[in-house]
Amino acid sequence: MSIVYNCRHCGQNIGKLDNQMIDTSLLGFNQLSEKEKEEMIQYRDNGDVLVIAICESCEETLGRNPHYHELDHFLQ
Repeated sequence: MSIVYNCRHCGQNIGKLDNQMIDTSLLGFNQLSEKEKEEMIQYRDNGDVLVIAICESCEETLGRNPHYHELDHFLQ
């Protein structure tokens, strides 16, 4: 099982944790609401967990352009 992090805006792979047993509470999953879990965490058929997050580049862009938060997708 791997936990794969991808950016919600640009789709870039942010990182990957390869481990047979990962305590998801150490990753903070237990602090997410049910709605946040539905939006951010996807379970793959191969046992991997895909976490939708925001990469540093997109975070910086959102910081410089706060009105982008209103858009579903700000990258063209």
